[in-house]
Amino acid sequence: MDRNRERRMTPRQIIRRIGLWLCVFVIVSPAILFFLWMISLSLKFEVDNAAYPPVFFPERIAWKNYADVLASNRFLTYFVNSLIVTGSATALALLVGVPAGYGIARMAAHKSAIVILIARITPGLSYLIPLFLLFQWLGLLGTLVPQIIIHLVVTVPIVIWIMIGYFETTPMELEEAALIDGAGRWQVFRHVALPIARPGIAVAFILAVIFSWNNFVFGIVLAGRETRTLPVAVYNMISFDQLSWGPLAAAALIVTLPVLLLTVLAQRQIVAGLTAGAVKGG
Repeated sequence: MDRNRERRMTPRQIIRRIGLWLCVFVIVSPAILFFLWMISLSLKFEVDNAAYPPVFFPERIAWKNYADVLASNRFLTYFVNSLIVTGSATALALLVGVPAGYGIARMAAHKSAIVILIARITPGLSYLIPLFLLFQWLGLLGTLVPQIIIHLVVTVPIVIWIMIGYFETTPMELEEAALIDGAGRWQVFRHVALPIARPGIAVAFILAVIFSWNNFVFGIVLAGRETRTLPVAVYNMISFDQLSWGPLAAAALIVTLPVLLLTVLAQRQIVAGLTAGAVKGG
């Protein structure tokens, strides 16, 4: 009887659920439509891309667009550059951010948390000009080092902010027991806090990768011809003489694919990381 009552929904609950799904559809549908249209552009020849009325499903699929992008001499170089910059910036952010988040959370250093929040919401362009002048003075412009360093401006605050929120909701009993048993603070952090915080670290890792991989402004200002990342390479495909929508859309999809796959494959870890702390803290 109780289950039947729970399954039955009142008209008000039905209306609320329909309204919720309608709002979700209205918010999400433009992004889905644009993504599907980009896929359509990447699979069409230029004749179909310039046709009016627009053609969504082409009669012939232009796999040549993807082949031309992948066959580009510099595409592999730009892909490796993106891997190096994103991987280094994310690894350094986790190396610095996870202990920093743990220390701020355990010391209840709210002023430090506010500073991290300010650093998180400050536009990256605010740091670009002074760091550009510094890298120019050091002779590092045109290398990957400035890009890795300036990406830390984005990734470190994200990691610290996420880990502060996660460590604040994890239980203290295990850490207190380890301290009573004679463990040092570093041993508690390494053997007790870190294993508990794996879901939160996974979320911080994924978000840091997404923000670093998709960053465009830093790359276009600090990178040289051989040190460009993929977002900058896609932008350089736009010319005033001719704009080929097929290869451009194919390149944009290839750039998006690694982050998209990472998000899809790690969606369970993302949900666990965003909810586990609240469950454990209850």
